Amino acid sequence: MYFDMQYRVPYADTDQMGVVYYANYLEYFERGRTEMFRATGASYAKMEREGYFLPVAEAYSKYVGSARYDDLLTFRSYVVEYSRVRIKIATEVRRDGEVLVTGYVVLGCVNAEFKITRLPRFLVECCEQCLYSPEAGQ
Repeated sequence: MYFDMQYRVPYADTDQMGVVYYANYLEYFERGRTEMFRATGASYAKMEREGYFLPVAEAYSKYVGSARYDDLLTFRSYVVEYSRVRIKIATEVRRDGEVLVTGYVVLGCVNAEFKITRLPRFLVECCEQCLYSPEAGQ
């Protein structure tokens, strides 16, 4: 299943050319995955209270179109794969169904001492709920 959230582009997100500054898309990926986690009961606040953190180990983005001020965007986020200690989450940034940017992040799971640790059960359950393959449509 994938998770969609909407976001209206504020002027502050744009550059001198009037388009969304490229680095803001990584923040958009974060917004999408944060709300995806929250929707499944695995909020970042809950993770941190229980001593788990998810630092970004890898990030990738591909730009195929541009968003502009006041565009209503949809961030579609889903889990591509996960293991005992890592999660790969993809996000598509869309406007009126048109894909503008695609990308993913790989998150590692660490404890409060910054040591790699297993994903907690509630986060594994989140991953299972949000596992999606656009090619397969599932």
